[in-house]
Amino acid sequence: MNKITIQALFDLDRTIARDLLAAAVYPWDVLDGLRTYICTLGPTLPADRFSQIAPDVWAANSAKIAPTASISGPCIIDEDAEIRHCAFIRGSAIVGRGAVVGNSTELKNCILFDGAQVPHFNYVGDSILGYRAHMGAGAVTSNVKGNHTNVTVYAEDGAIETGRRKLGAMLGDEAEIGCGSVLNPGTVIGRRTQVYPLVSVRGIIDADCICKAAGCVVSREAQQG
Repeated sequence: MNKITIQALFDLDRTIARDLLAAAVYPWDVLDGLRTYICTLGPTLPADRFSQIAPDVWAANSAKIAPTASISGPCIIDEDAEIRHCAFIRGSAIVGRGAVVGNSTELKNCILFDGAQVPHFNYVGDSILGYRAHMGAGAVTSNVKGNHTNVTVYAEDGAIETGRRKLGAMLGDEAEIGCGSVLNPGTVIGRRTQVYPLVSVRGIIDADCICKAAGCVVSREAQQG
């Protein structure tokens, strides 16, 4: 189970949520405390670099926020982030330094590490996207099972009961998700792994792999060989 821990998936120097994540083992363990963390951290951000632009919403002065974006608190938008036309942030969201939230993209109860990109028609709910993770146009996280039972993460050495009815996806640093893909509840994608377009992904995919289709995963080393 070590490969799906916070330490295995993320470089914690690449997020303003470092302290929150460093205190937990699995990434989904921090989601319940995200709202409180944002409301506690927001007022302490440097006043010369951040402004409170709405109730419980703090944005860096260097961030670019389209006037058509809808942002509800609690939320922190870090430096040089870009919130584009008609983005919809529903609250309990951290948008990292230099991250991009694009046209008609919806965020809810999630962390975007620095440089993460969800630039076109994405839904990211109850999820964490690592440093420079990228979701292609129309790729979404599905965060509720069809039978509405709690989400279980199935690792090779045993199942982990998350205790959460809503849980999306955990994307390791520099993961690349192809256009139109669906990340089913409890999906974990390792660092630098690529998912091809239009794939329905379920379960855990190791770091440095290529997911070509459901059940068809190869290592990058094998692909290059």
